[in-house]
Amino acid sequence: MFDELVKNLVHVKQSFAKNYSRNAHIQEIIPSFVSEKFPLSPSHLQLLHDFAHKNPIYLNHYEENIEGTLCTVYEGDINEYWLNSIKHGSSCQPFYPTWIMSAFVMTSIAKELGYTELVDIGSGDGRIAFCGTILGQTTHSIEIDDVLVGLQDIICKSTNQNFYPKCADALEFDYSQLKLDKPVFFIGGLPQMGGDILATSIIEKINSNSELKNNTCIVFAGTHIKRQLSGNLENGGWSSLIEKHNLKIIDTVSLPTIWTFDQTVETPYIYTEFN
Repeated sequence: MFDELVKNLVHVKQSFAKNYSRNAHIQEIIPSFVSEKFPLSPSHLQLLHDFAHKNPIYLNHYEENIEGTLCTVYEGDINEYWLNSIKHGSSCQPFYPTWIMSAFVMTSIAKELGYTELVDIGSGDGRIAFCGTILGQTTHSIEIDDVLVGLQDIICKSTNQNFYPKCADALEFDYSQLKLDKPVFFIGGLPQMGGDILATSIIEKINSNSELKNNTCIVFAGTHIKRQLSGNLENGGWSSLIEKHNLKIIDTVSLPTIWTFDQTVETPYIYTEFN
């Protein structure tokens, strides 16, 4: 049911990126109004705008008509947070967030699949956990960088949406304390940048609990871009890990992210469960 929404979001993003001539460090768009192309709940759409308006990384916004859809363009700067995010030895990826609209689509798919809890690993500014919260999921946001967790705390208070940010190393965190029943885990790290190590640790922890193993979805962020030493890019670069741990792919969706803004392909998110 999300195919048309994803297609429309990607189409608008590619048109926007092709014609964007300003010089902001980061930029993304959210439809200004509900429409046939973007049939969101009005309250959900307003909350996505609230997240952007009250997030300190965005410094400016304006409206623009893109392919017949009036959108709000949000421009910002993540340099300070990017620098902080790379100082941790076990950090798997610098802070480069997905788009807010993409986060909403991803969490909506997880909810449609029946997952009632959301655990965002390497959560950055908490946008995926935020979207899970407004969709009614029980959320847990795990981030190793204290500055980013402080940013999440600001957003929780200013939006009145608590997605429970935790400053912790995801490799060491005790997930049993979350008392999970049917969770979806979002892994924030590409396989070539240490995300495979993070994912393996999470999988091993899930494997140790047979009841949890049978009720868990793991979503991997991948890439279609071939780089030096990037290896096999099948399933976004996750094919070896998926095969090794006997995971079954249940869905794949490609969505805009800040790091693919100037590219003609989007970021694939691979939804898996245990066989």
